[in-house]
Amino acid sequence: MNNEILTILDYMEREKNISRAVMVETIKSNIERAAEKSINAGQKIEVTIDPKSGKLSAATLLTVVDSVSDPAREIHVTQAARLVKPTDPVPRLGEIVRKDFNLAELGRIAAQATKQGIMQSVRQFEKEHILDEFKGQVGDIVVGVVRRRERGDIIVELGKAEATLPLRERSMRDDFGVGDRIRCLLLNIENKSGGPEIILSRVNTNFIKRMLELEASEIGDGTVFIAALAREPGYRTKIAVDSRDPKVDPVGACVGTRGVRVRNIVKELNDEKVDILRWFPDPVQMLMEAIKPVKALNIHKDDNEKRITFDVAENDLRVVVGNKGMNAKLTSRLIGWRLDIRKEERRNTTFIVKTQRAISTLSGVLGVSSELATRLVQKGFSDLAAFEGITAEDVIEEGFEPAEAARVIDLVTAVRAQRESANKPAAPVEAPAETPAAEVAPAPVEPPAPVEPPAPVETPAA
Repeated sequence: MNNEILTILDYMEREKNISRAVMVETIKSNIERAAEKSINAGQKIEVTIDPKSGKLSAATLLTVVDSVSDPAREIHVTQAARLVKPTDPVPRLGEIVRKDFNLAELGRIAAQATKQGIMQSVRQFEKEHILDEFKGQVGDIVVGVVRRRERGDIIVELGKAEATLPLRERSMRDDFGVGDRIRCLLLNIENKSGGPEIILSRVNTNFIKRMLELEASEIGDGTVFIAALAREPGYRTKIAVDSRDPKVDPVGACVGTRGVRVRNIVKELNDEKVDILRWFPDPVQMLMEAIKPVKALNIHKDDNEKRITFDVAENDLRVVVGNKGMNAKLTSRLIGWRLDIRKEERRNTTFIVKTQRAISTLSGVLGVSSELATRLVQKGFSDLAAFEGITAEDVIEEGFEPAEAARVIDLVTAVRAQRESANKPAAPVEAPAETPAAEVAPAPVEPPAPVEPPAPVETPAA
């Protein structure tokens, strides 16, 4: 028994950080309670334990009287004299004497009750110890070692305490084996029937914040601060940062030289994507920053409903929305506004050019205004051929005023008449009547007149 007591005291002091004096008092009180409820019911029991040797002894405390009325608590003076050593003084009336007994007499039930009482007390000590040690670390990063799995949860050893990383607090990328070192956020300490339970998390947004604080010293000293953060665990994290010092680039401080700082975070998150961008107070400017390199078009902001509507090119729509809409959700959370994303309508440039050309041509041919020519082209009258068989009544049915319709028909008729007149072929020229060859005599050819030489030119004398 002595060796067992010493072993328990050493183990509790070394592994559970429970002092030897506290454990001695715990064992004593539990044995006393068990004894008082068993064969020694109704008696006052006192147990002593030597913390150095582990020696255990138990005795019943009895009051010395000259007439016994309660044998469980009193003893006659003559019997009390037999319990003390010859060298000790004889007990007097009213004094308390000890009557030793063997703890083995308590029986199996009392021993089991003693064991349960001691274990319950130990759990209470552990609870108080864990609360004292970890209550100041809630919300901080802790490092531990994976010890085992229990019903899908991971049990992590944190020094002399054990913590639980539930399945709900892990991302789909988190896969740890026994013996792996793991970093988590100490999320909470829950009081349960079996004692306190430390709950860890790797999906809480504060986990990313604390890791970024550890990597970037500028965040730790307050120069750079995290203005907004949105995360979809296992998919992507978006972090908007700003600087209190205009000389410090907040994004560069968080990314680090050659991206070493953000790369460490990505590695810890098992290759989850992490976007770090500059924060702007204007939601529209923040939107344009968050969806780079995609450009937002036709932006409309509704301040009352905190909603932003914008268009993106068809090729960029998938990038902005993301897989199952997650990228759009993250952007919306980061900005704090609802987003309505639409696909930009593709305009047929060739059709527009042809339409403008038809309007210009019709306006020039008929001599009408561009506004009237535009209306005519929109109704299908794109050239003169379109007016074939069309009357003023037909033009009126298309929404034109009677005067406009009559004028247009008159102009079309005049242009057609002019073109027909210009294209009409000239009348053929009649050839003279032919003369019989026998009657036609060739005309005599007169010789040319002789050419006289020019008169000489006299040169005046010198």
